Amino acid sequence: MKEADTAMPRILVCFGTRPEAIKMFPVVHALREHGGMDVRVAVTAQHREILDQVLQVGGIVPDIDLDLMRPDQSLDELAARILTTFGKALDEWQPARVLVHGDTLTTMMVTLSSYFRKIPVGHVEAGLRSGNIYSPWPEEVNRKVAGAISDLHFAPTDGAAAALRAENVPQSAIHVTGNTVIDALFATRDKVADEPALASGLDMVAARFAGKRIIALTAHRRENFGQGMQDIAQAISDLATRNDVAVIFPVHPNPNVRPVMEAALGGRENIALIEPLDYPHFVRLMEMADLLLTDSGGVQEEGPSFGKPVLVMRDTTERPEGITAGTARLVGTDRALIVREATRLLDDRDAYNAMARAHNPYGDGKASRRIARAVAAAHGVGTPR
Repeated sequence: MKEADTAMPRILVCFGTRPEAIKMFPVVHALREHGGMDVRVAVTAQHREILDQVLQVGGIVPDIDLDLMRPDQSLDELAARILTTFGKALDEWQPARVLVHGDTLTTMMVTLSSYFRKIPVGHVEAGLRSGNIYSPWPEEVNRKVAGAISDLHFAPTDGAAAALRAENVPQSAIHVTGNTVIDALFATRDKVADEPALASGLDMVAARFAGKRIIALTAHRRENFGQGMQDIAQAISDLATRNDVAVIFPVHPNPNVRPVMEAALGGRENIALIEPLDYPHFVRLMEMADLLLTDSGGVQEEGPSFGKPVLVMRDTTERPEGITAGTARLVGTDRALIVREATRLLDDRDAYNAMARAHNPYGDGKASRRIARAVAAAHGVGTPR
């Protein structure tokens, strides 16, 4: 690790998964652009290859790489390794603050490790709650633990801030910033516009499905493993019987996802089961798509920025603002309901437009700058450069 400038407060930004990296690379850049802080990045590499793709696109080189990914590791094994290895990194560098994101196992264990050393934690995308500790699982508890320990809470929406106040978080500790995924989305969209080759890998798939309406699909959530994944696969199979529709599905490498989807959907003429996409290609896929089906959290926030209706294949969501605004609709993993709602949007232009034109409640692309100002102020750093 490089020698730190001890005159400046040390800020350590930590994440471990692809979605975290997408949402945190704009924060890293905003902190560094603000100035007056020694900003470093630590990754647990809870996801390895797909994390590295985002780091490259986001222009982030980790200062600390714990490289903790192992095949088929259990949650308790990973949790123990994050806690002990990250603790050593904290002892070595002794930051003034740690920043974490969202609701992953990395988030919870890094927060605990920091707490054991009385290092304050700032929580980006704070206050999301479903009210059910098993849905999403284990994310609901991960973020509640982080919220109980953090002293700076960067809530993406007013609803998230209200959830924090309901848990007795002081108003002075809450900053409503918008969601940093919109910052990342706009930055990547502009980068792809300047350098189309960054997302050219979808060109052959797009040509293959010319004239068809594209359904973009993502599915990876733990609580959907087993019967839920099988029901999602059968619903997609039903939708693919339409001659006017094609499905593009970047299949998550998790062994609870890939074999199920390949068995049910492999070899279908109008279904493309492709490898996980780097972020520029995924942004391009959302632009191409007519409809987004997902159990992801981030897609619920990103899709509305492109005017794409989102069907959420979960029973609950910690992002109710999209449901309220009309940009997203919960369909769970119910095979018949997924097919019915997707068909309605494909066939009813008024229903489609009502979702596509709804206001995106998740931000304006300036969340990272707001976070950087709040972190700097907490450590006595003046106005940005």
